[in-house]
Amino acid sequence: MKQRILLTGGAGFIGRWVTKELLEQGHDVWTLDDLSNGQESNLTEFRSHANFKEFIEGSILNEQLLADLFNKHKFTICYHLGASINVQDSIDDPRTTFNNDTIGTFYILEQCRKHLTKVVFMSTCMVYDRCNDEQGIDESHPTKPASPYAGAKVAAENMVLSYYYAYNLPTVVIRPFNTYGPFQKTGGEGGVVAIFLKQDLNGQTLKIYGDGTQTRDLLYVEDCARFVVAAGFNNQVDGEIVNAGLGSDITINDLALQIANDSARIEHVEHIHPQSEIPKLLCNSQKAARLLGWKPQVTLSEGISRTREWIAAGGLNP
Repeated sequence: MKQRILLTGGAGFIGRWVTKELLEQGHDVWTLDDLSNGQESNLTEFRSHANFKEFIEGSILNEQLLADLFNKHKFTICYHLGASINVQDSIDDPRTTFNNDTIGTFYILEQCRKHLTKVVFMSTCMVYDRCNDEQGIDESHPTKPASPYAGAKVAAENMVLSYYYAYNLPTVVIRPFNTYGPFQKTGGEGGVVAIFLKQDLNGQTLKIYGDGTQTRDLLYVEDCARFVVAAGFNNQVDGEIVNAGLGSDITINDLALQIANDSARIEHVEHIHPQSEIPKLLCNSQKAARLLGWKPQVTLSEGISRTREWIAAGGLNP
C-alpha cells in the first residue's frame, strides 16, 4: 500500500539513499532539510520521479512550517533523520545540537501525535558505552553519552519511546552503526572511509586521530537505507530500539592500511575529542534480523571499492 512519507534530513547522505529506496518501492515522498549539513544536489536525480512530491528547505524547529506540512499532506510515516550530527560541533556548541536533535524531535513528535503518523527516529551507535567482547553491542548494552551529540540523541530517544507508551503512537528508535558510501562528504564532516579514500586518491597522507586502535563497525549506506525503510513498514518494531551494523569491526589502523596499502603514507595525529572516543564499536544486529528480516549484503571490501569508484568519478562533496 502506497504511503505518504515525510523524510526529514532527506538531502543528507543517508537521507538521499532512503529517498531512493522509498521511491523505488512506490511511495510518495516529501523531503524536508535546512541544508545545514545536506545538499539539495543530492536529490537532483529524483526530481523527475512521479512519486517525488516536493523538497522543502526549512527547519524542524519551525513549528508553523511543520504544522502546515502535516495538515496539508496527512503523512502516514515520518522518517526523522534531520539532526546535527558532528561530535566536535556538539562539544563546541551544545545548544545548537540540543535544539536540533532534542527540541526538533519533540516538535516532530507533536505533529505525528496529532496526525497518527508513525515515527522512525534515527539515533546513533554513539550513544553506547564501549564494547568489551566479541558478541557485539545489542540494544540492551549500557549507554554512555560521552558527547552532547550522544546526550541529545538519548534524550530524543526517550521522548520518542514515551509517545509510544503514553499515546500508543507507533514509534521506533533505530541505531545504525558507522555508515559510509557514495554521497558522503569527504571533508572534515565526512566519515572516516570517505575521508581516507579522498586523501588516498589525492596522494595525501592518511591522518589517524589517536593511536588508531579504536574499532568501527562499518555499514554500507545502501544496507543502512534498506534497514531504515524496513523499520517504517513493520509494526513488530514499534516501541523498540533496533541496531544495524555489519557485524564485524576493524581498527582504524587496519582500515587506513587497507585503503592506502602503504604504512609510510599513514600518520597519527592528536585526537580532537579523545573524551568522546569509543574504543570498540561492534554491532549485534540479531534483533533486526529477527524482527525485520534484515541482514547486511555488502562486504566492507566491496563497499570501499564502490565508494572509491564514486569519489574517483568526481563525486567529491566538500
